[in-house]
Amino acid sequence: MKVKISPSRLKGKITAPPSKSMCHRLLICAGLSQGESHISNVLYSEDILATLDCLCAMGAEIKKGEGFVKIKGTLPKAGAFHCRESGSTLRFFIPLAMLCDGESRFTGYGRLMERPMAIYENIAKEKNITYKKDGDTITVGTGLVSGDYTVPANVSSQFISGLLFALPLCESDSRITLTGNIESRSYIDMTLSAMELFGVSAVWQSENTLYIKGNQQYKANSLTVEGDCSNAAFLDAFNLLGGEVSVEGLREDTLQGDMVYKEYFSLLRQGTPTLDIKNCPDLAPVLMTIGAAKGGCRLINTARLKIKESDRGVVMARELSKFGADIKVYDNEIVVNKAELYAPKDDLYCHNDHRVVMSLAVLASAYGGTLKGAEAVAKSYPDFFTKVKSLGLETEIYDD
Repeated sequence: MKVKISPSRLKGKITAPPSKSMCHRLLICAGLSQGESHISNVLYSEDILATLDCLCAMGAEIKKGEGFVKIKGTLPKAGAFHCRESGSTLRFFIPLAMLCDGESRFTGYGRLMERPMAIYENIAKEKNITYKKDGDTITVGTGLVSGDYTVPANVSSQFISGLLFALPLCESDSRITLTGNIESRSYIDMTLSAMELFGVSAVWQSENTLYIKGNQQYKANSLTVEGDCSNAAFLDAFNLLGGEVSVEGLREDTLQGDMVYKEYFSLLRQGTPTLDIKNCPDLAPVLMTIGAAKGGCRLINTARLKIKESDRGVVMARELSKFGADIKVYDNEIVVNKAELYAPKDDLYCHNDHRVVMSLAVLASAYGGTLKGAEAVAKSYPDFFTKVKSLGLETEIYDD
């Protein structure tokens, strides 16, 4: 899909889309619960559809409605799990599959199987669990048991969340000890919160140790998915380029680490800040965009951007340079220098990355531009262009 954007000034009220991160967690807990759960305010993005597909493969009964899902849960069963391009789905379900009798196969596309998986591979080796990677397929066997697990904390919190979902179903108590600096701790807290809503307890025993009581049961619940801070940031970003957009539907007491975007946007308005994205890596593309449009910025703890849907630091620097931006990408930091921007002469490529799509759309609202591969936005926010068009973004959409 190709989207041509003309300079526009956006104005109006808009409700933030549902939190993809929290929706994954609520759906999985519901899928593991006794009885039927009702989850409302669900946006059927590609990633959420991947999790629903995997819940069906696990044995849960799913009924999808207009913005809601009814789920009759089950204990995990072995099967074929197609994760599309959702890293969260893949990492959340592998430990659950390791609880099942028999082997399970995981497949996906895009860069999904290029993402680091060594943590689960090492756990499988330690516990004598089958773990085989063959091209775009990972096969895992049974054998996950309660006990003590040591996990590096500086790769992705998704591995920790995956273990947290599975270990309460084991017979005895478990502990997860995290080594190194904990990145994205807020996502671990979101997982703990979702589990608690379904009657399952896991707690921080110390700064780096999680304690999980064994032999627990998830219990069905009816819940509403809260608004998504990470995608709300793209909507709010139009305000830094002359827009008057009021973003509604975010919880002030949210556990989402991406809520820090409001503070970071304020700093970007004031000068050339240094912004730490250790706990909010998904904000990097929009922060780079606003930094380029304003007085510049420096992002630190950026190493994990290499393993997202694209190498986000590199591709954002490349595409923003078409507007005249001056950006330097280093191993663990990105420097956005102040520069005079202008309308891009070349098409903007989205690199199969939803957050690249939305970031480029924000800057194109000020200078114009044509986005190629904009369909990637469906990964998290399929109706993004419909929503921003209602706020006044001038777009022409073509088949690419």
